[in-house]
Amino acid sequence: MYTQQHGLKNLISYVGRYGKNLLAGLLLCVTSLTACAVPSFAEVQQDFRSSDSILYDRNGVAIHQLRLNPKERKLAWVKLEDISPALRNALIASEDKRFYQHGGVDWNAVAAAAWGNLWNTRTRGASTITMQLAGLLEEDLRRKAAPRSATQKISQAFIAKALEQSWRKDQILEAYLNLVAFRGELVGVHALSRVLFDKHPSGLNQVEAAIAVALIRAPNAKPARVAERACLILKEQGLASYCQNLAGITELRFARLTAKSSQLNVTAGPQLAPHLARRLLKLDAEGSLNTMTVAAKPTVRNVRSTLDAATQAFARDSLVRQLSALVDRNIEDGAVVVLDNASGDVLAWVGSSGSLSDASQVDGVVALRQAGSTLKPFLYELAIEKKWLTAASILDDSAVNLPTASGLYIPQNYDKHFKGLVSVRTALGSSLNIPAVRTLVTVTPDLFFRRLQSLGFQLRESGDYYGYSLALGSADVSLLALTNAYRSLANKGRYSTVRTSVKDAASRDVAVMEPASSFIVGDILADRAARAVTFGLESALATRSWTAVKTGTSKDMRDNWCIGYSDRYTVGVWVGNASGSPMWDVSGVTGAAPVWQEVMAYLEGRNRSAAGVKARTYAPAAGVVAQHIEYESGVEAPRNEYFLAGTEQNLIRLAKPDDIYPAILYPTAGMLIALDPDIPPQRQRLRFAAQGIHNGRWRLDGKPLQAPKNGIYDWMPWPGKHLLSLLDAKGVLLDEVHFEVRGAIEKPKGKHPSTKS
Repeated sequence: MYTQQHGLKNLISYVGRYGKNLLAGLLLCVTSLTACAVPSFAEVQQDFRSSDSILYDRNGVAIHQLRLNPKERKLAWVKLEDISPALRNALIASEDKRFYQHGGVDWNAVAAAAWGNLWNTRTRGASTITMQLAGLLEEDLRRKAAPRSATQKISQAFIAKALEQSWRKDQILEAYLNLVAFRGELVGVHALSRVLFDKHPSGLNQVEAAIAVALIRAPNAKPARVAERACLILKEQGLASYCQNLAGITELRFARLTAKSSQLNVTAGPQLAPHLARRLLKLDAEGSLNTMTVAAKPTVRNVRSTLDAATQAFARDSLVRQLSALVDRNIEDGAVVVLDNASGDVLAWVGSSGSLSDASQVDGVVALRQAGSTLKPFLYELAIEKKWLTAASILDDSAVNLPTASGLYIPQNYDKHFKGLVSVRTALGSSLNIPAVRTLVTVTPDLFFRRLQSLGFQLRESGDYYGYSLALGSADVSLLALTNAYRSLANKGRYSTVRTSVKDAASRDVAVMEPASSFIVGDILADRAARAVTFGLESALATRSWTAVKTGTSKDMRDNWCIGYSDRYTVGVWVGNASGSPMWDVSGVTGAAPVWQEVMAYLEGRNRSAAGVKARTYAPAAGVVAQHIEYESGVEAPRNEYFLAGTEQNLIRLAKPDDIYPAILYPTAGMLIALDPDIPPQRQRLRFAAQGIHNGRWRLDGKPLQAPKNGIYDWMPWPGKHLLSLLDAKGVLLDEVHFEVRGAIEKPKGKHPSTKS
């Protein structure tokens, strides 16, 4: 056994052998103020950076933890009292038996190590826990591939002495357990416990503690060697009986390290909002990584979002319940967004159905999908705003063939049936397709496109690209943009961007739609009777409190939407498949609507129970006039209807031929026509068609044509750009369109072909 006197004698021998290195270490501490200066315990804690960031909700509740540092895995700092006593005991027994007696350097251990080095015998290392901590705190002393030099070891001893003078023993032990590397990327006892043992450090037992401490000495050893070392640690504590089956236990625990997905996904925090967490936390961290210096550490920040933890959890659970019930309908994905109407705060952001989905990493909130019928409210709002239609106007729900530059466009209703003459209120409430297309003919695709852009949709193509199909939602939109556009309807036409972080400044409201027309559209979307033609009076769209809601289903049942709002909240739901595969027999009212109804009922129920909060009424906006109306021929039942001031009427008549405004129906403006070289020119004709005129006249490129019969004239097409004009009997211009004919034909003899019928 070594005495203090023997230890000093052996140390003198060691110094005689390594005197030059000792003098160099002493000179390093004397000449450099920073070489032996040590940070405070509080500074080390403050400088500690977890590899994971936490997303908090608006009230400071942690809702998601996300790993951001790919180089090492460190979880939150753990206090010593929250670390298992078994681990503390195993660490001291293995690494530093006299930890509570020495002042940073165990001279007995140093003397023993020096004596062993003189005789080339294997002895236990002389580094105390405090010295090892010094090596973790000082960049120059950290263990690299090669062992530390004698100079580094001496500097390490001096820093350890300084630590002991300014830190308490419990602080040294706490910092060491949080900073020491165990195996691979695992740094700190918190990460080790979560990944290797799937528990908090406070729950480690004697066997797990021994395995953990064994990894400190040999972090890259094979499981069998770690088990052997752990058994020695247990025996040193008088726990030899715990060595039974230790090798098998170690093998099982190490198997978790080989499963990369398990290692990456294990976290100590909740997993409520993965998609928004990636947007807010990862982008923020990447920004700091791009701007930091080479020597700086990545700044992993925690972010306080606008989400509400309870709303987020309820929306997620509601979506999972609904999709689980529809598992036999080939549907596995979905997304939910909840917005606060007044502030634009995102209260819930559910990007996928989680484990139900094969593409759970895809964020359904921002993914672009075909809008379906969800764009119709904005189309009718524009037509009402321009006073081209009223909620009482009659539209014809019957077969229609619309000529376009790419051929005939033949829209159909969802149920393949026609309803005949219907009002705008019924057409929008029951989501009839053909009346919407007829409305877009009046509004024009270009004007409707510009309105959608002003509502934040950021469509990729032009209005002419989508054509009349834009009325039925042929454009790709995101759930977030669509839900926020409906929030503009809820706010009487005022648009602003959404907020996802409490630090985001509120954007300025912009008046995009008129308050009066926005109110009328909202009243239609809230009218159960208006949607009864398609959905019935009782459906998943009905709620106890006032709500306005619209469903939509894209082509081939690939996307299913339900978007609606109350006086306080706007909720958007999408269900479908991230792969784009169609659902089986799922419509808006059976797919997305039940989720929307549940979430809206939850929000309104919580709102009613909140102290001092009263539901606001959906009062008419300024410029709205209520009028009792009746329909000629009983097209629809009498009712009270809302009108823009100046458009109100009490009797709604059916249009007669003389009432129709004269206009050219065909060709359409900008149409490009190609001649068919396989058809003889004399057999090719282009039919000019007009409406609302009996005694009108045609004029082509300034030259008169024969009088049309019932507004129709058959013209033999001639290559070139042409201007077709429609005039009344007095020669007053009524309408005109530009179109182009391409192709080559043999020039006929005699008169210009434009003058022949």
